[in-house]
Amino acid sequence: MSDQSNVKFRLNNSELWGGLIGLALGGFVIWSGLKLRLGTINDPGSGYVLFYTGILMCLFAATIIIAALTEGGPTFGSRWQNTRWTKPVIVIACLTAFSFALNPLGFLLSSIPLMLLLLRLIDPVRWQLAIPIAVLVPLGMWWILKRLLLIQLPSGIFEIG
Repeated sequence: MSDQSNVKFRLNNSELWGGLIGLALGGFVIWSGLKLRLGTINDPGSGYVLFYTGILMCLFAATIIIAALTEGGPTFGSRWQNTRWTKPVIVIACLTAFSFALNPLGFLLSSIPLMLLLLRLIDPVRWQLAIPIAVLVPLGMWWILKRLLLIQLPSGIFEIG
């Protein structure tokens, strides 16, 4: 009976399944790199970096699988025990709203409310600190991206011409 419970524990081992998924993903990355043409070290093709990244992914995944088989690991249920979902759901909702508002409102008018919501809802910051950060950080990023790096950002309702 202990052998049967040991096998059941291994099949419910979250690290084993994570390693297997990582191994499959690494295999896909290797296959994609081969499909794109490897080339040589002196004349790398477009799949060169992908291929070797996939090999590294497979090596890392194999070490996770070996550790999961030899040392065991937590079950799926124990990974999700006492998980609080409200803050991740709020972040996802805020980022979704930001992605829909970015083109029509522009970078600044969508980034400032996003920052304010995140600063107040996720890890509450005092209003006296949240408002300047929510305004100055997007303005600073806008200036760096638009003026220094010359990256075109959505201007939304401020679009001229």
